[in-house]
Amino acid sequence: MGCPYQAIANHNRRKILKYLSKGEDSAGNIASKFKISQPTVSNHLKILREANIIGNRRVKRTIIYSIKNKKIDTMISFLDSVKTEKSK
Repeated sequence: MGCPYQAIANHNRRKILKYLSKGEDSAGNIASKFKISQPTVSNHLKILREANIIGNRRVKRTIIYSIKNKKIDTMISFLDSVKTEKSK
Protein backbone atom coordinates (compact mmCIF):
# COMPACT_ATOMS: atom_id res chain seq x y z
CA MET A 1 0.00 0.00 0.00
CA GLY A 2 1.31 3.44 -0.92
CA CYS A 3 1.64 6.41 1.37
CA PRO A 4 -1.41 8.69 1.06
CA TYR A 5 0.63 11.80 1.78
CA GLN A 6 3.09 11.01 -1.01
CA ALA A 7 0.15 10.27 -3.29
CA ILE A 8 -1.32 13.75 -2.81
CA ALA A 9 2.06 15.45 -3.20
CA ASN A 10 1.59 15.49 -6.98
CA HIS A 11 -0.47 18.43 -8.30
CA ASN A 12 -2.17 16.33 -11.00
CA ARG A 13 -3.35 13.82 -8.42
CA ARG A 14 -4.68 16.67 -6.27
CA LYS A 15 -6.58 17.96 -9.33
CA ILE A 16 -8.01 14.50 -9.91
CA LEU A 17 -9.12 14.32 -6.28
CA LYS A 18 -10.72 17.74 -6.57
CA TYR A 19 -12.57 16.55 -9.67
CA LEU A 20 -13.70 13.34 -7.94
CA SER A 21 -14.92 15.36 -4.95
CA LYS A 22 -17.85 16.36 -7.19
CA GLY A 23 -18.77 12.72 -7.80
CA GLU A 24 -17.57 9.41 -9.13
CA ASP A 25 -16.49 8.97 -12.75
CA SER A 26 -14.64 6.72 -15.19
CA ALA A 27 -10.97 7.03 -16.09
CA GLY A 28 -11.84 8.10 -19.64
CA ASN A 29 -14.06 10.93 -18.45
CA ILE A 30 -11.47 11.98 -15.89
CA ALA A 31 -8.75 12.04 -18.56
CA SER A 32 -10.91 14.20 -20.84
CA LYS A 33 -10.97 16.93 -18.18
CA PHE A 34 -7.19 17.30 -18.00
CA LYS A 35 -4.37 18.05 -20.42
CA ILE A 36 -2.59 14.79 -19.66
CA SER A 37 -2.72 11.48 -21.51
CA GLN A 38 -5.06 8.62 -20.66
CA PRO A 39 -2.14 6.35 -19.59
CA THR A 40 -0.85 9.08 -17.27
CA VAL A 41 -4.29 9.52 -15.71
CA SER A 42 -4.54 5.76 -15.28
CA ASN A 43 -1.18 5.74 -13.50
CA HIS A 44 -2.29 8.58 -11.20
CA LEU A 45 -5.50 6.68 -10.41
CA LYS A 46 -3.46 3.56 -9.64
CA ILE A 47 -1.26 5.49 -7.20
CA LEU A 48 -4.30 7.03 -5.48
CA ARG A 49 -5.95 3.59 -5.30
CA GLU A 50 -2.81 1.97 -3.85
CA ALA A 51 -2.72 4.74 -1.24
CA ASN A 52 -6.33 3.80 -0.41
CA ILE A 53 -7.55 7.35 -1.10
CA ILE A 54 -9.88 6.32 -3.91
CA GLY A 55 -11.80 3.17 -4.62
CA ASN A 56 -13.25 1.69 -7.75
CA ARG A 57 -16.11 -0.49 -8.86
CA ARG A 58 -16.93 -2.14 -12.13
CA VAL A 59 -20.11 -1.30 -14.00
CA LYS A 60 -20.26 -3.68 -16.95
CA ARG A 61 -17.00 -2.91 -18.80
CA THR A 62 -16.33 0.45 -17.15
CA ILE A 63 -14.40 1.08 -13.94
CA ILE A 64 -15.85 3.91 -11.87
CA TYR A 65 -13.58 5.74 -9.40
CA SER A 66 -14.63 7.55 -6.23
CA ILE A 67 -13.03 9.15 -3.19
CA LYS A 68 -12.86 7.23 0.07
CA ASN A 69 -14.10 9.92 2.43
CA LYS A 70 -13.14 7.96 5.54
CA LYS A 71 -9.48 7.90 4.43
CA ILE A 72 -9.55 11.64 3.68
CA ASP A 73 -11.10 12.31 7.11
CA THR A 74 -8.35 10.25 8.75
CA MET A 75 -5.68 12.25 6.93
CA ILE A 76 -7.30 15.56 7.89
CA SER A 77 -7.58 14.46 11.52
CA PHE A 78 -3.91 13.53 11.62
CA LEU A 79 -2.80 16.79 10.03
CA ASP A 80 -4.97 18.76 12.46
CA SER A 81 -3.35 16.90 15.37
CA VAL A 82 0.15 17.92 14.34
CA LYS A 83 -0.67 21.49 13.37
CA THR A 84 0.96 24.01 15.68
CA GLU A 85 -1.01 26.83 17.20
CA LYS A 86 -0.23 30.24 15.83
CA SER A 87 1.42 32.60 18.25
CA LYS A 88 -0.79 35.38 19.49
